[in-house]
Amino acid sequence: MEIQIKLFATLKDKAGNNKITVTVAEPANVATLLDAVGAAHPALQSSLPIAVVSVNKSFAGLDTAVSANDEVALFPPVSGGSGQDNLPHPTYFAVTSDELDIPSIHAHLTNPEIGAIVSFTGSVRGHTQRDGLPPETQFLEYEAYSEMAELKMAQIAREIWEKWPLVKGVAIVQRIGRLDIGENTTFVACASGHRDQGVFDAARYGIDRLKEIVPIWKKEVGEDQSVWVEGDYRPTEADN
Repeated sequence: MEIQIKLFATLKDKAGNNKITVTVAEPANVATLLDAVGAAHPALQSSLPIAVVSVNKSFAGLDTAVSANDEVALFPPVSGGSGQDNLPHPTYFAVTSDELDIPSIHAHLTNPEIGAIVSFTGSVRGHTQRDGLPPETQFLEYEAYSEMAELKMAQIAREIWEKWPLVKGVAIVQRIGRLDIGENTTFVACASGHRDQGVFDAARYGIDRLKEIVPIWKKEVGEDQSVWVEGDYRPTEADN
């Protein structure tokens, strides 16, 4: 059977395309699928040992079954669950190329019970000072597996409510496309009745978890070099 695979970030660059199709015998699982990818696309072989596989927008293990009708994606660890229906508190999740409208985002979380909103805003810096990256950044290029990203944002909100039950609202926004020095990139906000009800820790957890499980990647672009930034955390089925 033929299985189409979406590619992102470094894998897309190495393949020269954002999609590939491989042929595998039935029944197939992720392990046999990766073997077929390596055989058909040698340029991807070096990336496969650390690559993350999702099947139908959930992280997959080597034993996860795959079929021709599945939506399969292959991507590096993120640089940077279920959907949004029936969430118990106000939320706002977005992957967008638009500028952040923070007052509008706050408005999604505000109600008579809310007395505190704590937020984190990320922005593009000009000096990264990390091995392997350009010494001076001219701009960043963000890419996302948008449909899966918003599902994972909803998952993060559920994890926050499990850890901090008094948090009553969660917003997570990631911008994509070209972002210049000083532009906002990421926004995470948590709302509660009072500032001492876990909102500071919850907001910190939100941005840290976003960089672990939400499929978003950034390319650092310098004067003579551009590099996709890959994270160290490799999500597994336990992160679903």
